[in-house]
Amino acid sequence: MNTPTKSVMIVGVGGQGSLLASRLLGRVLLNRGYDVKVSEVHGMSQRGGSVVTYVRYGDKVFSPIVDEGGAELIISFELLEAARALPYLSRGGIIVSNTQKIDPMPVITGAAEYPAGLEEKISAALAPLGGRLDAFDALAAAQEAGTAKAVNIALMGRASRYFDIPESEWLAALGQVVPERLLEVNKKAFAMGAAANTATA
Repeated sequence: MNTPTKSVMIVGVGGQGSLLASRLLGRVLLNRGYDVKVSEVHGMSQRGGSVVTYVRYGDKVFSPIVDEGGAELIISFELLEAARALPYLSRGGIIVSNTQKIDPMPVITGAAEYPAGLEEKISAALAPLGGRLDAFDALAAAQEAGTAKAVNIALMGRASRYFDIPESEWLAALGQVVPERLLEVNKKAFAMGAAANTATA
């Protein structure tokens, strides 16, 4: 295939389903014949802490770890997590993010305030890199599909725009990682995410 190794980061908060999202991405890439390495880095997930997953793929991948400046795509479940992951984005990279706000523990406990204007700040930080923020309300897309729990799959639907992989292959992979009883609602969430309007260009 002669495909150079590419890197994706999935960042989220514990309990949001980021690990299922990485399994879906890994599966669709494996089905395509790529060598795939997935590395999960858990924060204090039981307390809403950060969860980071690295997915690297190509003809031959030697390490699952993404270095700073090495991710062509970052998929974020929350804008604050997207901001934290900014140093890892490569020049010309893309961040796909949910616009839903989830307060981290310091905000919940009153030790800090949630930063205002995060979308604008992230977009401004991306400009010198030639990067782009593709932010949308993944929660609304998931709810429209039938369940708020499918935010992760709605996000992956949006992220699928940045891979040269037909929707049929994503849906086939979805069937391999999601229980049969939940498959239809997740297929809808994937489609809603792919079709949702972008909040930030």
